[in-house]
Amino acid sequence: MKVILAGTGCGSRGTMTEEVREAIRQADLLIGAKRLLESIPEEVTARREAAIYPEEILDLIQKAGEGLVCVLYSGDSGFYSGTRSLQPLLEEEGIEAEILPGISSIQVFAARLGQPWQDWLLVSAHGTDCDAVREVMRGKPVFFLTGGRLGPAQLCRQLADAGLGDLQVWVGERLTYEDERILRGTAAEFSEAEFAPLSVMLAEPAQWAGDLTPGIADGMFIRGDVPMTKQTVRAAILSELQVREQDTVWDVGAGTGSVSIELAMKARGGRVYAVERDRDGCILIRKNREKFGMWNLVPVDGPAPETLEELPAPDRVFVGGSGGSLKQIIAAALQKNEKARICVSAIVLETMQEAVQVMTEEGLDVQIRQVAVSAARKLGSKHMMTAENPIFIITGQRP
Repeated sequence: MKVILAGTGCGSRGTMTEEVREAIRQADLLIGAKRLLESIPEEVTARREAAIYPEEILDLIQKAGEGLVCVLYSGDSGFYSGTRSLQPLLEEEGIEAEILPGISSIQVFAARLGQPWQDWLLVSAHGTDCDAVREVMRGKPVFFLTGGRLGPAQLCRQLADAGLGDLQVWVGERLTYEDERILRGTAAEFSEAEFAPLSVMLAEPAQWAGDLTPGIADGMFIRGDVPMTKQTVRAAILSELQVREQDTVWDVGAGTGSVSIELAMKARGGRVYAVERDRDGCILIRKNREKFGMWNLVPVDGPAPETLEELPAPDRVFVGGSGGSLKQIIAAALQKNEKARICVSAIVLETMQEAVQVMTEEGLDVQIRQVAVSAARKLGSKHMMTAENPIFIITGQRP
């Protein structure tokens, strides 16, 4: 028995390589999705079996006996293909297989657009979860294979909801078929459109402050009369929270969004929810999000803990302002994730004492830090150090 795993190209027969055509002509058994089998010319006399699941295909191969078995895959056999699931099963059974490449949808789409694709990021949203916002923030054009729950409209809705409605997007529908369409528009426009199930998408990269690192100077933020956590204290807060790239973070009492921005830089593959009840603060958060391009920052307007109920479970929580509801805010976070790491900043002793008491009652291991910063100011021809208000940083997490 000989087994060939063949990429049949992108849709039409014209994108099938001659090598694959010859394998199909010589095959005794063809296995593949019904759509692929129907595209094979009638003069090919090989027996045909429709199957898409690896275990099902393996069973058909084992029952085939002698002869040539050709398993058909759409596109290229090495580009998000079912070969990666079938090949290990064949190896376990001691069945050798030859892999033949095909012309993929990305090659056809790039050619239609007249663009090289070697610098694109390649992402599959076909039958799997995909965070379009995270992908476009990586600084390169992103090619999406779409399908299942996530077609171009759903991916564009993710982008539009994050504030990226003006992002340029291209969609290729039913590439190489007679009714092929190439469409260009914005994420906002395409979020309300309908597309064929056989579609691919290209999105331009989002503009963001990728050259910045945590420790942004205070003067870079758009500010108003809303209190803002200063640079040195922000650095201490980030150190205490230990934010990871994929984390979901709550910033409760976000003020101008200065802490939220730096949290979003650390959790670039996750989400930061900036919760603020003050109207002016909500406006500033959005302005700073746009200035720094932190599209993984989600503004949440309204008081806590009421607004926290609809948020996803947090990995990290920073409370910069509680509005007298510190106990309820901490309880809400721990109810969603009992292992969440929580950090509270406090200016007055009473807030520090309350934070320690609440965290202790919740069974958290508690650490207390005091940050006391002095900054130089000019005094005639000399400089004098002037102390800023000391800040308590209380951090807790269940062991």
